[in-house]
Amino acid sequence: MIITIDGPAATGKTSVSRQVARRLHFTYFDTGAMYRAFTWFLLNSQIAIEQIEEIKQLVDQFPFRVETKEHNKRYFVGDKDVTEEIRSHLVTSHVSEVSAIDCVRSKLLDIQRQCATQGDFVFEGRDLGTVVFPQAEVKIFLTADPRVRAERRLAELLAQYPKEEMELARQSMLADLLKRDHYDSNRLSAPLKCPPDAYRIDTSTLTLNEVVDQIIQFFAEKYPEKIP
Repeated sequence: MIITIDGPAATGKTSVSRQVARRLHFTYFDTGAMYRAFTWFLLNSQIAIEQIEEIKQLVDQFPFRVETKEHNKRYFVGDKDVTEEIRSHLVTSHVSEVSAIDCVRSKLLDIQRQCATQGDFVFEGRDLGTVVFPQAEVKIFLTADPRVRAERRLAELLAQYPKEEMELARQSMLADLLKRDHYDSNRLSAPLKCPPDAYRIDTSTLTLNEVVDQIIQFFAEKYPEKIP
């Protein structure tokens, strides 16, 4: 069974998806981390975003893997653990543009679909319920006020990267989020949009547990036999 949780940045998708997967005994898959890892790989390859032929070769060689250590996911490119680096402001500022490249989306989409054949999954991303898994049994779409999302993203970066130039990040965070929303929603390839059959939740004023509880209740009404 597949549950998709889509939505723009900083709506709480990652934390919510992890908790939903844990409570339902599903496997959590962060597609955003995979795109971020490839973005990190590309930025460190000295290949420009405009060099499509070179990017096609690079994505075919993308040595991405995930390990679970003490109940936490660690993301690797080759032998390098990039779990923290893929959340940097540099990667964040490029990931939308990189993930919109057709050859990148096609290759990484194949990886996602292959994984989905191996059990029950909660997939987190932006186009999962519309493009990657339109047949998903349960689709969730999270949204939130842009200013709330900007504060969440800033707090996340402050916690993880206190040595970065955070004052500059503070000034640009809202503008960057709105720019990314516009780019993700208007790109030709797999744009961000709410599936028509998705359960939509505005997380602006809700706690993590409140959002998770709503999803579990919605799931239980559709599939009571799947509740642990």
